[in-house]
Amino acid sequence: MATTKSAKKAARQSKTRAARNLIYKENIKKLVKQARAFVSAKKVEDAKKILPEIYSALDKAAKVGVIKKNNADRRKSRLTKLLNPRNQ
Repeated sequence: MATTKSAKKAARQSKTRAARNLIYKENIKKLVKQARAFVSAKKVEDAKKILPEIYSALDKAAKVGVIKKNNADRRKSRLTKLLNPRNQ
C-alpha cells in the first residue's frame, strides 16, 4: 500500500484513469462485436451502417491515448477488409 502522500494521490489517479479508459475500450469492443455478428449473419449492410461509429470510437480512443494510433488504424483496416472483400 502507498505510504507517501504523493504515492496515495498517484494510486487515486491511476484508479480514476483506468476506469475512464475502460469505458472507451468497452465501447469499442461492443461495436466491433456487433459488426462481426452482422457479418456472420450475412447482414453486411447493417454492419456498414455502424462502421462510422466504430471509426469514431477508435479515433477518439487513440486521440485520448487509450490505444495507439497504429492500433486504431489496424483495427479499422481489418474491419473494412472484412466488410468489403475483394471477391464479391
